[in-house]
Amino acid sequence: MKYISTRNKLNKVSPSKAILDGIAADGGLYVPESFPVFLQSDLLDMADMDYAGRLACVMSRFLTDFSHEELLEYAESAEAKFDGDPCPLVKLDEGVYIVELFHGPTYAFKDMALSVMPYLLSAAKTKQKNSAKTLILVATSGDTGKAALEGFKDIDGIDIAVFYPQDGVSGVQKAQMTTTEGANVYVAGIDGNFDDAQTAVKDVFADAGFAERLALKGIELSSANSINIGRLIPQVAYYFSAYIDLLSSGEIADGEKIDFVVPTGNFGNILAAYYAKKSGLPINRLICASNKNNILTDFFTTGEYNASRSFYKTASPSMDILISSNLERFLFDLSGGDDKLISSLMTALKQDGRYSVSNSLLKACDSVISAGFADEKRTLSTIEAFYNAYEYVLDPHTAVAVGVFDEYSETAADDAKAVVVSTASPFKFASDVYRALTGTRLDDSFLAVTKLAEYTGLDVPDGLKNLEKRPRIFGDILQKQDIKDAVKRFVTR
Repeated sequence: MKYISTRNKLNKVSPSKAILDGIAADGGLYVPESFPVFLQSDLLDMADMDYAGRLACVMSRFLTDFSHEELLEYAESAEAKFDGDPCPLVKLDEGVYIVELFHGPTYAFKDMALSVMPYLLSAAKTKQKNSAKTLILVATSGDTGKAALEGFKDIDGIDIAVFYPQDGVSGVQKAQMTTTEGANVYVAGIDGNFDDAQTAVKDVFADAGFAERLALKGIELSSANSINIGRLIPQVAYYFSAYIDLLSSGEIADGEKIDFVVPTGNFGNILAAYYAKKSGLPINRLICASNKNNILTDFFTTGEYNASRSFYKTASPSMDILISSNLERFLFDLSGGDDKLISSLMTALKQDGRYSVSNSLLKACDSVISAGFADEKRTLSTIEAFYNAYEYVLDPHTAVAVGVFDEYSETAADDAKAVVVSTASPFKFASDVYRALTGTRLDDSFLAVTKLAEYTGLDVPDGLKNLEKRPRIFGDILQKQDIKDAVKRFVTR
């Protein structure tokens, strides 16, 4: 299988080259030239496998210059970092389920891919006979940063620099990142929002002169964001796994289609679900759940993507995003691979902050996606109502998904069973979760962790215990235009 750029489909590379590059030279995102086809018999074959086996099976169809044996080795090494089953499926009600993706080392769904990505990147360097040092640049809205740091710290031949919005992550998320140890890591806050950080990092990638100067030092750039297919492809596997668990437990019949409800900001998580559908997984609808920054809901309703709007800091900060990078990949596929169209849309977004798609392309989106959003009031009330109904504690991002699904269920003529994708431990956002459950606001994030555990009877995850007592290693706060200089200082340290 080859990977092509969304902005020039004549630009074709191998999977390992796409992983190593992170982003195409023309600024586009790599996508599969074609999609593998999984038959029902393939799903049945995976039923008796553990998650590592399923992950290896899915990756092997997309990453064809890796052997199944090496992918299985990477998957097993990644799975060893999790506390039990990496993605258990929980039945909440008749026809409604939650797949929990927060049992990894940093307690967020980003671990599902970033625990295996370091192995993929290291192997890609070997396959490409690349001896340069790899510098990974990451813009994060909260969870990707720590998951990437945890995955890549102290890996030979790789440095990693993470940039996060200083006032746009939870106290726990910030502490997780700024206390990370490792000789090859750098972390800095940005005076701005996630979009500022993401745009600044993309500008570094687009600066050919800067890349040339790094090359003279034996350094090449790559990414661990979902713009890198090495991050995106492993995410496809947990949709297969959730479906197979439903199938093997008798909750659904062979070939029965289901819905997935996905909280998303950068559109990577739901794009992975779409790639699963494209590869034959029986999916009926993908329900795209946004928070108060409901740019995706507006786009799927009107066909206009308008990033020139008010930005809101919410209780679900990992979704506080106005530029959803992976939407580019989705539109490329639904437009029939029209790279010229995608290039023009992305140029308009950069220059004007907006673009519009045709009615036919909007209808194609509507054939796959149903979109909705939950504001702050609905998000917090959903956490409370869900706990009262099921004694199950939602984090704010998953609460957005549940709130959107509740509204969807009331209006849509859709009787398919549904799986809600749960993206983080509630303890990562303890202040807002505790406030939702008790009505008491605790500004001290770490006190809130303790109080939430006392109130719910849940155990605090080991990696979050006494987080406030760990030494803070990184404290830089940068303007977005200073990211490039910070990278220079890091690589010449």
